[in-house]
Amino acid sequence: MDPLLVIANAAAGTAEEESLDAALRVLRAATDVEVAHTANPGELDGVLHRAGSRRIVVAGGDGSLHAVVSALRRRHDLEHSVLGLVPLGTGNDFARGVGIPLEPADAARVVLEGEVRSLDLVIDEVGEVVVNNVHAGASAQASRRAARWKGRLGRVGVGKVNLGKLGYPIGAALAAVKPPFIRLRVEIDDDLAADLDRPVLMVSVGNGPDVGGGTPITPDAVPGDGLVDVMVSFATGPVERIGYVVAMRLGRHPARDDVLYRRASRVHISGEEFYCSADGEVYGPERQRTWTVEPGAWRMVLPR
Repeated sequence: MDPLLVIANAAAGTAEEESLDAALRVLRAATDVEVAHTANPGELDGVLHRAGSRRIVVAGGDGSLHAVVSALRRRHDLEHSVLGLVPLGTGNDFARGVGIPLEPADAARVVLEGEVRSLDLVIDEVGEVVVNNVHAGASAQASRRAARWKGRLGRVGVGKVNLGKLGYPIGAALAAVKPPFIRLRVEIDDDLAADLDRPVLMVSVGNGPDVGGGTPITPDAVPGDGLVDVMVSFATGPVERIGYVVAMRLGRHPARDDVLYRRASRVHISGEEFYCSADGEVYGPERQRTWTVEPGAWRMVLPR
């Protein structure tokens, strides 16, 4: 087995460190392992500079994986790297979407015994990457509010038993009270899917199926099929919103009359100012964004 470089979050709490220790016991029984804790992009870049030919294991959630993939791509090292993942985040949506176990020791065994497969990456026009999902509208507003509640509630409890996972449901509920309807022009490949004359509730571009700790926002998305799934919700009325939210929790919203669901290689949205949430990282306000699929852009060790 090749030696491993495990990259962990320097700000991880006690619970995450205990989970990391469980994974390291499995990994160190099989090969040489170096653990590097990073706190910012500069430290991460320095660690990756000395990675050499070692396999890189990300110990963290979707945001940590996003940061490592983005840094490797900036360094032009992504296509030459093989990544593993030990999910230690709150949501772990990417891990769930590709079948990586959420228990650290089980995920470590996948790193050792799994198979290397190619996965797609989504890139926007300024070079920002999306590993799992990017969405705009009410869902991004929910993510903005969830981030605040996640931090507050994560301090309530002991170790892994805390209320941090309630952040996204609370953020979603708050966003639903006064949802940010926006008028957007949505172009999916060469087709005009929505124009400024009809407000939308949200737009999601999914390389993976879930967001927010298991909400199947683009339920049919597969990270290695060369396409993204695009979901546009026009459920702006109060009754329609309730039905849409219930259906989305069950992954049945693509069948609704006020939802458009397509597969594509390129998505462009423009219009009123909007915020985006990409792999849990919120940015904006924006007036336009274009996302393009890069098929097979990176490799990861996944369950056989």
